[in-house]
Amino acid sequence: MNLTIPDGQFVVIVGLSGAGKSTLLRCINRLVEPTEGQILADGVDITRLGEAELRAWRTKVGMIFQNFNLVNRSTVLRNVLAGRLGHTGTLRSLLGLFPRSDVELALRCLERVQLRDKAFSRADQLSGGQKQRVAIARALCQEPKILLADEPVASLDPPTSHLIMQDLKRICREDGLTVLVNLHFIDLAVEYADRIIGLRAGEVVFDGPVSDVTEKTFEEIYGCSIRPDDFRGRGDR
Repeated sequence: MNLTIPDGQFVVIVGLSGAGKSTLLRCINRLVEPTEGQILADGVDITRLGEAELRAWRTKVGMIFQNFNLVNRSTVLRNVLAGRLGHTGTLRSLLGLFPRSDVELALRCLERVQLRDKAFSRADQLSGGQKQRVAIARALCQEPKILLADEPVASLDPPTSHLIMQDLKRICREDGLTVLVNLHFIDLAVEYADRIIGLRAGEVVFDGPVSDVTEKTFEEIYGCSIRPDDFRGRGDR
């Protein structure tokens, strides 16, 4: 595949399970190592970065996972501060000796997702939607240039899914971040994306603005008929 994604764009990637959505995102931060090709960011091929350079690159790429990846026995604040590990020396991070500026940043990130009042609660006391918002705050605490969200609403109910997508879209606009989101839900893709990329068997079969998307587009991506209800979110916002 050959894709160019400009700064500040909110991109939703759709396709069947196994189409390559997660692999694409994980190649960008090299959680999966590409076997060939290039991934260029600001003219630098990140597939050729050494260990120190890769560490620096990963501080610029926030990752949000389907299963939250929080430390349940730790406080919400401590989980968010994990976003500063790439900026903090190993010994200080092991001892939890974060500077006051990092703690203040983490609290501001929690405030942006309406969870500052939960800062000293244990993560395992939160609902699924709250855990995902903590994960968003953790990614923001990195002060990234790019946010990658791999099925961030797959385990959430529909109202909570909309809240998470609203947070991601708002943060994209406020901070000028580039955001790539993998989704299975067509209505959410149509409602929130600036651009939709459709993958099928590892290849791009659609790439265009959301205004160009029709039911036929998704039928080509998924290889099956699409119900009208799957487009229920379109035009609501």
